[in-house]
Amino acid sequence: MKTFLDDQFLLSNDTAAKLYHEYAKGMPIIDYHCHLSPREIYENKTFKNITEVWLYGDHYKWRAMRANGIAEEFITGDASDEEKFSAWAKTVPMTIGNPLYHWTHLELRRFFGIYELLDENSAPEIWRNVNEQLNGKGFGARDLIEKSNVETVVTTDDPTDSLEYHLKLKEDDYNVSVLPGFRPDKALEINQEGFSGWVKKLEDASGLAISDYDDFLEALKNRIGFFHEAGGRISDHAINEMMYVDADLKDVQPIFAKAMNGERVTVEEECKFKSYTLHFLGECYAEKGWAMQLHINALRNNSSKMYAKLGPDTGYDAINDQDIAKPLCRFLDSLDRKGALPKMILYSLNPRDYVVLSSLSGSFQDGRTPGKIQHGTAWWFNDTKDGMLEQMKTLANIGLLSRFIGMLTDSRSFLSYTRHEYFRRLLCDVIGSWAENGEAPNDIELLGQIVKGISYENAKHYFQFEVKDRLKA
Repeated sequence: MKTFLDDQFLLSNDTAAKLYHEYAKGMPIIDYHCHLSPREIYENKTFKNITEVWLYGDHYKWRAMRANGIAEEFITGDASDEEKFSAWAKTVPMTIGNPLYHWTHLELRRFFGIYELLDENSAPEIWRNVNEQLNGKGFGARDLIEKSNVETVVTTDDPTDSLEYHLKLKEDDYNVSVLPGFRPDKALEINQEGFSGWVKKLEDASGLAISDYDDFLEALKNRIGFFHEAGGRISDHAINEMMYVDADLKDVQPIFAKAMNGERVTVEEECKFKSYTLHFLGECYAEKGWAMQLHINALRNNSSKMYAKLGPDTGYDAINDQDIAKPLCRFLDSLDRKGALPKMILYSLNPRDYVVLSSLSGSFQDGRTPGKIQHGTAWWFNDTKDGMLEQMKTLANIGLLSRFIGMLTDSRSFLSYTRHEYFRRLLCDVIGSWAENGEAPNDIELLGQIVKGISYENAKHYFQFEVKDRLKA
């Protein structure tokens, strides 16, 4: 019987182990999509206890606790941080089979040197031990990122953001590049309450008067330029329902005016507005050489009762099952026809769509940029062992796994970088098993270079981020 979380964790054969330990393990991390706070990074935020660094805002853990019968008081409520930690410790043994069990213990080991399993009995001592370390030196936000061998962090930022802390970090002597990610969801959600108020914020941020739809587009383009100057090279879009129709500017102008007058637009009008605006943004990204991410098929805020109480991103989301193939194809083709298709990373929260994404990606490669259209890594409910393996195998079957840009954290936690280790171990086991089974050559150097590419080098070449000199003076 294997030992839990030993050096060979998730590595089922000697080739896999060699690939991980000699090729993948030491590679830097490019975390090209996350939800960390640039302010907390700049200020090197410290944490008073493990609950603050581990449980605040972590809706993965919150969902598991609710499923374990933990009252909301001990999740997002008024219970003390120690009581919340104890409630999580009570839940951890019940998460066996869920990656949370692995991630919990990897984080305790890699960051705090704690090899004891977390449960109700061990909780008091682990609480004391971790808190003592957190209150010492070397456990601020910056320190945790550097300990994880991270080279680049890309945050998620609204177009109206001042990027104050990105700009400060750019001039700082911190060795990690912290770059903005352009997330214009509010620019597309024309029927969402507060749309006109957000447009006013866009007007203020851009310094451009917005009296009509043309001004609105110009202001968005202005902010893309601002993000670019700050080092931004990537956008991100939450596309809960993929829709696309060819639309004319003259058709969309009155739709925008209608929304700005406080009127609700029809579903058909919304589709035209979103299609034209998304297409315009794609052209802007292509002009700047950016990559565009589409996160498709999430079903968000499903409990209206809890949404009213807690707001979004609190653990009440699920997988959507809208058909995506035809509208996504139309969108990609509309940009491709104009020679304005940017680098594109396509994710779906529904694993049913994996084959669709891999096959569509192959329809729009340009023969110049390796892996220009990417089937993105397993996301959210799918960044499990099975989900990651399925995504990689689908991509290998239909496209080129060797050109894959690999893993990201998509996390709000500074302790989530062990997910890259988890991913790399699974990657090495897939490729190592092919070699052991005679499905790939026993050429460790060839396989090792593929592993290094997927772990780090492909993303480095794909994004061309501005990277700080990581060598200490």
